[in-house]
Parts: sequence; structure tokens; C-alpha cells
Amino acid sequence: MVRLLQKLGSLPEKAEDIRPVFDGEYIIPRRTPANPTDKDETESDPTYWLGDGCFLQITGSSPDRPMLADVVLGIPAEKLGIYYDLRNEVDNLKRLKNILLGMKENTEKFEDMYDGDCRVVSSDGSFPPELVSDPIYWREGVFYHITQTARLKLSCPTVTVGVPAEELWICPGAENIAVAGFCLRALKPYLEELNSELFNRSRPVEENGWYYFCEPGGEILMRNSAYFSLRTPRDYDYGSGITVYPWFGREVKEVMYLCLMIQVQLPYRRMKKTLRMLTSDLPKAIDRYIRNFDRKALLKVIDLADKQRAIRDYLKNSEYCAFIANGSVLPRKNDTDLPMEGAVPFTSPKEDELKIAGVRGMAIKRGVTVITGGGYSGKTTLLEAVAAGIYDHALGDGRELCITDPSAVSVSAEDGRAISHVNISPFLSAISGSDPRDFSTSRASGSTSQAANIAEAVSRGARLLLIDEDRSATNFMIRDPLMRKLIKNEPLIPFTERVRELSARGVSTVLVIGGSGEYLKVADKIYMMEDFQPVDVTEYAKEPAENIPKKEKIPAADWSQGKIYRCGGFDSHPGGFGKEVLRVFDLGVMLVGAEELDLRRLHNIVSPRQLHALGFILRAIMAKNAPDSFSNPAKELDIERELDEIYRQIEAEGLDCVYSGNFPDMKRFIDLPRREEVMQAVSRLRTLLCERDWGE
Repeated sequence: MVRLLQKLGSLPEKAEDIRPVFDGEYIIPRRTPANPTDKDETESDPTYWLGDGCFLQITGSSPDRPMLADVVLGIPAEKLGIYYDLRNEVDNLKRLKNILLGMKENTEKFEDMYDGDCRVVSSDGSFPPELVSDPIYWREGVFYHITQTARLKLSCPTVTVGVPAEELWICPGAENIAVAGFCLRALKPYLEELNSELFNRSRPVEENGWYYFCEPGGEILMRNSAYFSLRTPRDYDYGSGITVYPWFGREVKEVMYLCLMIQVQLPYRRMKKTLRMLTSDLPKAIDRYIRNFDRKALLKVIDLADKQRAIRDYLKNSEYCAFIANGSVLPRKNDTDLPMEGAVPFTSPKEDELKIAGVRGMAIKRGVTVITGGGYSGKTTLLEAVAAGIYDHALGDGRELCITDPSAVSVSAEDGRAISHVNISPFLSAISGSDPRDFSTSRASGSTSQAANIAEAVSRGARLLLIDEDRSATNFMIRDPLMRKLIKNEPLIPFTERVRELSARGVSTVLVIGGSGEYLKVADKIYMMEDFQPVDVTEYAKEPAENIPKKEKIPAADWSQGKIYRCGGFDSHPGGFGKEVLRVFDLGVMLVGAEELDLRRLHNIVSPRQLHALGFILRAIMAKNAPDSFSNPAKELDIERELDEIYRQIEAEGLDCVYSGNFPDMKRFIDLPRREEVMQAVSRLRTLLCERDWGE
């Protein structure tokens, strides 16, 4: 607009000729000190931009009437609520519309939609027409990949929507799971709006239709419901019906897409509504999602991810095992994983405050740390925040900058768990009728189960144990002087006797203790919780601890573990034949093959979708080894190697590579668990053949 004002300002007050405005001449400077002989150039452009995307194009109406102008006002279509979905109907899911319109009104199977038949025709006749399957449908650069969810859910397809990352201003290098999780959370209001229009109290969703989507918690996890994928964009032109003309001689570069997975319950025998849901309502919601995407919030997510990574990198090579930032909100709202409203923000004790990556907070040193305090003072809340720190958390969770050694394991007693060939001799000197170096039972006691849980965690590389007194077996944790005097030949060696030894081996421990002072003497650091704030009372607490009678020093333990797994019993087919069984119940019980696994004490599983993914991972390994589990049950099974391979496959292909539609009771949306939790599940299998490996 500045150029137009300059043109008008240069005219006389009573001008009768405004043709200079029609010409729109302007000067392009070419003369520079380095090239003083160059001449400036003159260009003509009667288009004047207003600065907000609008423009005025001013031209003369007639040579005889120099004061009469034709003015064209240009306004971006989006300012008027007209978006790109109306600009090119040719690419508006045309093939999907044609396929749906060709199906019967009362269909329940939608095979044609899943097949996505495409009649490929050469524009130059270089090859005969060919019918291929391509269930990926395009709309203005966004793809909709429609696949069958499960064999028994034909009317509830999975739709993976692929949005070019650059459409959301996601720069190369920023395609990580934190950004994918943010994009998934941002999709929720648009699908909720669609569902609010579909909701009808008097009819089930099978008749009304519905959009199912993943609602993640605060944890940042690898998910099959949101991820980035490098793919080839549409490389053909549309013909009539399902005919397409592939491009030849034109380079098509791969594009990074944000892939968002949803499920669409199609209305029972209502093809017109199905057509509207898939080709109109959902795409328009995606258009609004792209248009309204919050780029400023995205930058905050990227900045937070950088801070989290910097803190983790610092902890990895430091004397600290955990960090909790000042201002964190640790208490959770009742029965939810949301931060409690009005909770007191966390404040570090000054003597333990550390600044990492520009963030101040409490750094917990490696060694033995005791958290104590009265009832409802926040002891367990602090320990849970430390445990939560094995995963990064999203903005708004309150624990975004609670960062913990990712190998940490929360350990508790677990009455009734199966134990197979575990060396628990560090905690039991003798067991009647058994060898503590090679202990097995189908139903363990509280103390033996906690001993096995710690022994297994240490053998798998855990560098931090998290233990809450309330979840532990009392006789495993402590034995006071009076009981020592009374019971002369107690085979159980309490954890107090081994915690320092573990620390010397590089395994730290953070304990919540409220009922015993025995750990005060062995602790490196003692925190007292007062009104949800930690106070360093190490020196004060150790004074009375010095009066506790010294115990006789016990020999160092043999912490070696080793198992040889066999293929026998490792099968998702009950008894090695018949139909596969895989199911996860809401309470945390899993059925796999002939096994019923109680996984409720896997405390570091933070999402039910992780349990479902864990089941699929187990099933994938079982399926690979199924022939040997029946024909050659004694064949050695290298679980660690199998897990390495499947996690490499997940990294390369995405988490959905382990999903199988053969199990209709399993969730479609899954989150990746740690290897540690998968191995914890394996160690609880009762039918899996294994034996103690005594080495050479």
C-alpha cells in the first residue's frame, strides 16, 4: 500500500489524470558502489498489496477518460471462510467416493473400500490397463489410508490420516515422539465436535456412527496412533471412475507426513451417511485442524523436548540419578493422571538445588536416599514423581521436568507371582526343600517375590530401584533387634543388609520409609516431607541412628543370574494347537495362549495401551517360534535377542508392525512399553520352559 500512497501523493492536488497509478511504474536499483556504471531498471505493475494478503489492481477503463479506473480487489479465500478443499474437486477423495457409490446401500463388509481397486492406465499406451489395490485415498495433498481393523470389525475401519509435516510448519529434524504426541492431543476437539453431532442417546453408535481416537495421558511414548513417516505423495492423475494415469518422467520426491490414526464406526446399512462421514465430515475436520494448528504451542513443545533431553544427557554422566524441577506440580487429581488444582508447587531444599539446562530443581544423588515423613505428607507422591520421570511428560502435566534414570524400576512385593529358576540367595540363605540359588515356585510369598523382583531388575541392568514401604513385605524390608534376638536361625536376609552393597555395585535406591528407623543408618541422604515439600534432615536423623546396635557384617552376595529359556510352552496357541488366544482385561490381567498373567504389579506400566502392545510383542515372538514350541520344545530360545530384533523392527517400521487384527478384544491404539516390562512379563510365565544357567 506504500507504493500506491506514494503514487497518489506525487500527483497535483487538482490532477485530472491519474494514469501514473494505472502504469504502476517502480524502480529496481541496480547501481552499487561496486558497479557505479549500472543503470537502474524500471518495471510496471498496477497491482498494489495491502500488507494483509489483500491487493488492489488498478487499471484505466478508457484512454479518453484518465480519471476513470477499474479496480479489482483481491482477498485471500481463507479470509472469507473458503478453504482449499473447495479449490480442486478433482483431488477431493474422488476415487473413494466412486468406490462407495458403487457399493450396495445395505452393505456390512466394505470389501471394495478396503481393496481400493485402482485401474491404472498408461496415458501413452505403453502398457495395457491394470487393476491394482491401493486403499490410500488423497485429498489436496493429505492421504487417508483405510484398512480393516479386525476380522470381526468390518464396519469399523482404521483410517490413518497423513498430513504433510510442512503444512503444520514442522521443520525437518523436529519429527519426534513429543511433537507427534502434541499433534495427537490437538486433534481431540475436532473429533469430539464430530461425535457431538452424531450422538443420539436412543441409538447405539453402530447405527449413528462414531469416531474413535486415542486420548493419551501426560507421558510421551511411542504410539501407533501418532507418528512421522517418509512417504511418496500422490503420483498420478485421476480419470473417470477408478481410473488413474500414473506420471512418467516426472520426479516425485518423498515427503515427511504426520500420521494420525483413528477408527470410524460406520452407521449400520446407511451408505449416504457413511459417504458423508468419510468423504466430507472427517476431511473438513482435518482441514480445520491444519488451518488452526497452534504453531506457537508447537515451538514450546520443541523447546521443552530440548530441555528434557539436555537434563537426561546431564544425568547420564553425573553423580545424580533423578531431577525434579522447582515449580513442578506433583500431586494428581483424584482418580486421574491430571495435576491437582491448587496443589503446592514443588520447591527444592536449597542445599540440594542444582541448575541444569537453565532449570533449577532438586537433584537426587546416586546411592541410598530415604524419603520419610508423617501420614499424608507427600512421601509417596514424591516417589511416584521420581518413577514417572523415566518417561518425558507433555506440557500441562505438571511433571514435565521430572527426569529420572530411564533404567529405574519400581519394585514391590507380589504375592502369588510365578518364579522360575531365579537366584534369590542374596536375600535367602536357605529354603526348605529348595536351593535359593535356583528358586522356582508357581505362587511366591511376599518376601520371595520381592527378592526375585529385585534380583531380576539388577540382572537386567537397572541402575535405580524405587521402593515404597507400603507396597513391600515387612519381613523382607527390615528386622528389628528384638526379632533378631528372638529368631536365631532366620534364613531371610532383609534388604537393609544389601542396600549398601547394591550401591557399591552401581545400583542406587530411593525408598519411602515411615515405620522403621533401620534405613536411617544406611542412607546417604534423608528427606523429611512436610506439606509436600522435602527438607534435608540427614545430619539430624543420623544422630539417633548411631544408637541403633550394629549388626554383624554378612558376606557379599552372589548376584549372578542366568536362565536358559526353551521354546516349549512359549506359544499363543493353548496347548500348542488350535486358535491363538490374546486378551488384556482392564484390571491388568493378560491371557496369552494357556497363560493367565497378572501384570498389575508392573508399576512402570503407565498406560493400558502399553499392556496391549506388550501382549502383541509377546505374541509376535511366540508366532515366530511357534513351530519349535511344539515340535522341538527343548530348543533354546534367546529372548533377549528376539527382543532386540523386534525393537529394531519397531524403530524402523513403527509400532504398528506388531499389531494383529486376529484379536478383536485387543485395543487398536497401542503405546510402546520398555523392554524391562516385557521381560518382567516373560519371567511370570508359568508354562515357559527354562532352567538355571550355571555357566562353565
